[in-house]
Amino acid sequence: MEGSAWLPLWLSISIWDEGFWLPHNVSRAQLEDSQNPVYPRLKDLYFLLPWTWAIYVLRLLFERFIAAPFAKLLGVDCRPIQKAQQNIVLEKVFKDITTEPGKNHLTRLAKQLDWDTKKVIQWFKLRRYQDKPSLLTKFCESMWKFTFYLWAFSFSFYYLSKSPWLWDSRECWYNYPFHELSFEVYIHFMMEFAFYGSLIFSQFFDVKRKDFVVMCVHHHVTILLLTIAYVANMTRAGTVILLLHDAADIFLELAKMANYAKWQKLCNIFFLMFAVVFIVTRLVIYPITSIRSVFFESWEIIGPFKTWGFINLLLITLLIMHVYWSYLIICMVLKAFHKGKVSKDERSDVESSSEEEEQPEQIGHEKAS
Repeated sequence: MEGSAWLPLWLSISIWDEGFWLPHNVSRAQLEDSQNPVYPRLKDLYFLLPWTWAIYVLRLLFERFIAAPFAKLLGVDCRPIQKAQQNIVLEKVFKDITTEPGKNHLTRLAKQLDWDTKKVIQWFKLRRYQDKPSLLTKFCESMWKFTFYLWAFSFSFYYLSKSPWLWDSRECWYNYPFHELSFEVYIHFMMEFAFYGSLIFSQFFDVKRKDFVVMCVHHHVTILLLTIAYVANMTRAGTVILLLHDAADIFLELAKMANYAKWQKLCNIFFLMFAVVFIVTRLVIYPITSIRSVFFESWEIIGPFKTWGFINLLLITLLIMHVYWSYLIICMVLKAFHKGKVSKDERSDVESSSEEEEQPEQIGHEKAS
């Protein structure tokens, strides 16, 4: 038995084999050594880490010197979150047993501490609230993402509108892989690499959401797709997919910013726009154009290649996540029609400002009494 016979097929294929990335009879040297025109090169990926750190530092500066002052200008509540007083007994219950003790448990704790029951209830409310990010933190994060998505969509649409492959997806595969790497495509890919790379790092410090695992998978799949598209010089198909995915998030971040500024009607309008654009671009245009092009047109024009199945698997993985998020979004829209406002969004933390402020106001009322 040969040494690799027992290995699964995907393990027996070396990802460093140029035959894995490129069509038959095309060598990596043909792309790497070309000076005019210039094609994507493996050494370009060495600069991804500096690009990522640069984007992350830019985000920190943006949030501190631009987003935070703008939030104050709009009247976003910038008060620091009040912390519960230190109490070893209650802290142990909060961390080890429950964050919301029942009535009997509250009564026992009140007797143990010689406190009034209302004071114990107030402590747990403060303790739960202090772990949440402030409205200012949420606003700054949303404004940063909005700014990036707006730039990425505007920049990509500007140069892609003059490119034939935006209007005819078959142009993504004619004369493949000898597609020149323009300066615009290079900047677009490097910025998207850096942005999603920084999100993989910062997601552990950013606002936590219920779909944290799904978003983590999304960021990694995106980075993997970007890498494959760049190394295999499928940049034409890649730029169109990026354009489609950046469009909806502009309105999502606008809705969140309007919500944090307590502009509920504007929040509702932006969220409805987000829902429409998200479903149209990711459930209609994306599978009909991008997935269809990679699945059928690439096979028809350039023939079978080793990465074909893996790429389509990743693209369909993204589509499955879009279906999941679309379900949550549609549920939110239906609830909004009944309530007259956007309530908490399980996907993206769009919640009504009244709900956001309900807890501290109630605590303040109890303190006054």
